[in-house]
Amino acid sequence: MNESKEESTSRGRSIPKPPWIRVRIPSGESFERIRRLVRDKRLHTVCAEALCPNLGECWGRGTATFMILGDVCTRDCRFCGVQTGKPMAVRCDEAREVAEAVSVMGLRHAVITSVTRDDLPDGGAGLFADTIRSIREKVSGCRVEVLVPDFGGKVSSIETILEAGPHIFGHNIETVPRLYPIARKEADYHRSLGVLTAAGADKNDLLTKSGVMVGLGESVDELLEVMADLRRAGCDILTIGQYLSPTRAHIPVLRYYAPEEFESLKKAALNLGFRHVESGPLVRSSYHADEQAAGL
Repeated sequence: MNESKEESTSRGRSIPKPPWIRVRIPSGESFERIRRLVRDKRLHTVCAEALCPNLGECWGRGTATFMILGDVCTRDCRFCGVQTGKPMAVRCDEAREVAEAVSVMGLRHAVITSVTRDDLPDGGAGLFADTIRSIREKVSGCRVEVLVPDFGGKVSSIETILEAGPHIFGHNIETVPRLYPIARKEADYHRSLGVLTAAGADKNDLLTKSGVMVGLGESVDELLEVMADLRRAGCDILTIGQYLSPTRAHIPVLRYYAPEEFESLKKAALNLGFRHVESGPLVRSSYHADEQAAGL
């Protein structure tokens, strides 16, 4: 996977998107229904807030990833499209509203994520737990997947969520250690690994999951090392997707991986022992999450 001259452009320049990076324009009855539901219940979705390229497809097939704890993050990761700043107070009815939305949508697999809330003593773990319980009470048989921040490494926050009994516990490693100071300067690679290790220590039937972006300047050898670290942390499911810069103010894409390269990375990850790997240009953590967990 050697970089071409075009791919090795400086960080201040952009490179053209290849033909396999194509996003469908959001439309359709299901899309409009979910958009109205999100608006009417004052909910946030990572689909919209993080400018996910799969918003049209996922909402069109009746799926969405709910983002709790507001839409303002206390961290400023240079790859992320979510706004940063001083968050509002946590809404006491948010867990109930999300559960009602899951019920109205008829979901059998609900994904719950959040902004990072370093301003809260528990990082928002209590609301994650309340949301898990509310969904289980409202929608019998619905699988609940959470995609959590690192909670500053607080094991007590992780335990709070595990006690609520999610089916899948996800935390994204995002990129290789060398690029953390550039992409995630307020995060820590080993702390993120610790979150997954803690979740997997006494997980019973719990599945653990993580995701990584490519195209920020990492090498394939570095990616393979991250995969090996994740397996040592007990991670079951891995997603690998192309980084797409949300705006010109964010880190630019340094290279686009070809579809066959994603397939190669998938094979390498499966050889390391991951139970399921989703790898492709537009893959994101919750992309086809219901199908990822099927049969595991």
